[in-house]
Amino acid sequence: MDSFLFALDLIGTFVFALSGATLGVRYKLDLFGVLVMAVAASTAGGIVRDVLIGAVPPAAIGDWRYFGVALAAGLLAFFRDGAMARLRNPVMLFDAVGLGLCAATGANKALDHGLGAGFAVFLGMLSGIGGGIARDVLVARIPVVLRSEFYAVAALFGAALVVAGIRLGLPREPVMIAGASLCFVLRFVAIRRGWRLPVAQQAESTTQGQRSNSEDIDPSAR
Repeated sequence: MDSFLFALDLIGTFVFALSGATLGVRYKLDLFGVLVMAVAASTAGGIVRDVLIGAVPPAAIGDWRYFGVALAAGLLAFFRDGAMARLRNPVMLFDAVGLGLCAATGANKALDHGLGAGFAVFLGMLSGIGGGIARDVLVARIPVVLRSEFYAVAALFGAALVVAGIRLGLPREPVMIAGASLCFVLRFVAIRRGWRLPVAQQAESTTQGQRSNSEDIDPSAR
């Protein structure tokens, strides 16, 4: 990995770690818990991506700098929580930045390992959302990506722009910055304007319908 891609990867690791650690502080976890949140949020997506494309051991495990950056972000969030609190929605802000960077670097790495465009876009999205899923699961809340949030879709658009630009032969660095920026802007605007994906509306059962169902299940009800 050249220095530019490595720098983007480390920045994405840092901001995702900040989002995980900040959420851990909000849930009143101790120092160890906050650091676990930081490491999980910043490395989960990349580890899954690397395992799927056969890049083993995953970069987050094979290079100590990823772990070190995640721990540094966790310590920063734990001991400087007052500064973080002055930001508006710090978890969502850091998450949006990390989502864009990880989606862009994930899509690029998938292409470098010979995957087709469609799978590269998918793995770019997976790289972006994996950390958020791990973070939310650790505090026992429904992951953002499984709710109506405009989250995975933003990562898909960002990864798709990266894949399209690289396949068209455009310079890699500007394409990756553009893809990460697109993902961030979509996610940030969705937060500010309340953009959400449609949610299925469960119809309320009528008394007659409930009675009919019970009769079908239990013949003695007749």
